[in-house]
Amino acid sequence: MIPTADVLNKGLIVSVQAPLGSPMRDPDVIASMAEASLRNGAVGVRLESPEHIGAVRRRCPEALIIGLWKCTFPDSSVYITPGWSEIQEVWSAGADVIALDATERVRPGGQVLGDLIQRAREELRATLMADVDSVQNGLSAAALGCDWIGTTLYGYTETTSDFTPPGLELLPDLRRALEPSVRLICEGGIASPGAARSALDAGADNVVVGTAITGVDLQVAAYCRELTP
Repeated sequence: MIPTADVLNKGLIVSVQAPLGSPMRDPDVIASMAEASLRNGAVGVRLESPEHIGAVRRRCPEALIIGLWKCTFPDSSVYITPGWSEIQEVWSAGADVIALDATERVRPGGQVLGDLIQRAREELRATLMADVDSVQNGLSAAALGCDWIGTTLYGYTETTSDFTPPGLELLPDLRRALEPSVRLICEGGIASPGAARSALDAGADNVVVGTAITGVDLQVAAYCRELTP
């Protein structure tokens, strides 16, 4: 369920994900982390895969769920909900908002971003979150019909690989240019409460935090690297 704007505004969304091969990927573990996040004040969760979306929807039926599905294909570097099949699966699993890569990159099988957005809006009546890497791609995604714009891919695409997230510098320009009804999300590289506050101050409506809260595997590995002589 998507809360009203006054509930959502300036709130924390927790990305509850785990890498392939991790015991943390167990759906019950994901659901427990999501429930703990919501109990402690998060306004929503961002989840990867239909299996995890379904597990959290059953555990937390009223939760705001932003859903995506990471799938790789040999003919494209787009992997966040890259095509129509993935969009359908994420929606059917119980997502309230479908997140998808909205960069300019070629999609698997030659699928076209604008066509996917139009079809999702018309056939599913879905709310869409565009994961972008630049101001221009964010504005383009909004023009195509995406309701939420996230800086998720800043620093993770071929054209932004020299930059380090979070993409705070994108936020003022996006906020000025986007319609007030379009929700602006800062996601990627938010590693502290202070950084989250800075993102809101720079123009974001919400902040998504993942690794710093739920990334047990990555956090433990980072500590161990630092402590190893």
